Amino acid sequence: MTTFALVHGAWHGAWCWESLTPLLRRAGHDVVVMDLPCDDGEAGFDTYAEVVCDALGDREDVVLVGHSLGGLTVPLVAARRPLRHLVYLCAAVPDIGRTFAEQLADEPDMFNAACYAGLSELDAQGRRKWVDHDLARRLLYADCDRAVTDAALARLRPQARFPYTVPFPLSAFPSVPTTSVICSEDRAIGPDWSRSVARERLHADIAELPGSHSPFLSRPGALAELLIGVSAEPA
Repeated sequence: MTTFALVHGAWHGAWCWESLTPLLRRAGHDVVVMDLPCDDGEAGFDTYAEVVCDALGDREDVVLVGHSLGGLTVPLVAARRPLRHLVYLCAAVPDIGRTFAEQLADEPDMFNAACYAGLSELDAQGRRKWVDHDLARRLLYADCDRAVTDAALARLRPQARFPYTVPFPLSAFPSVPTTSVICSEDRAIGPDWSRSVARERLHADIAELPGSHSPFLSRPGALAELLIGVSAEPA
C-alpha cells in the first residue's frame, strides 16, 4: 500500500484534496493531508516541511505531491525522510541558493503576475488574501464547475510573504525519482516554464493533463489515475 502525502499550495488548505482523497483510498492506498501554516507570518518553508513530516510519522512507501507553492516545501521534506516518489503538481520549483521572491522577479515566465491585481495589500502580519474572486476563478479554477469554485473561494486563507524571503537552503535537490505534472492550460504557473525546469533543474519525468491550475478539483479522476500510475513504477 502506497501512502500519498498531498501538500497544498498558497492560500489553500487540506480541504482542497477532498475530491481526490476518496479515489486514492478506494484504490487501496493511504492518504495524508495537512494544513500548512501559510497564514502564520513567521513560518517559513522549513516549518512547512516539519508539518508535513509530522503528519507522515513513520509511514513508508510515500509518494509526496506538492501543488503550486507546495513545490517549495516538498524537496525539503524529501531531504529529511525517505520517499518512493516526488511529484510536482502545477508547481513552482525552487532554485538553489535563491529566495522565491528573487525567482519571481527573475523568472517572469514562472508565475502569472496578473494574480497580484487580485490580492490585498500586505496586512500587519505580512500576509495577502484574494479580494478579486472573479480573477481567482479565471486564474486558479478556470475549468472548475461554478459550485466547486464557489466552495473553494469561500475557504481560501491568507498567505504570508515571509517564506518568499528565505533562500532555498539545500545545496542540491534530493536524489529521489521525480515527476512533474503539468496542466496544459495552467494560467497561474506557466506550462512552458514548467517543462523547461522539469528537464533542466529537476531532471524529472513529465506527465501532462489538460485543463488549468487545480486538477484535484476539476478532474480528480484523471489525476488519481496518473498518481496511482506513478506509485506503480519501480522504486
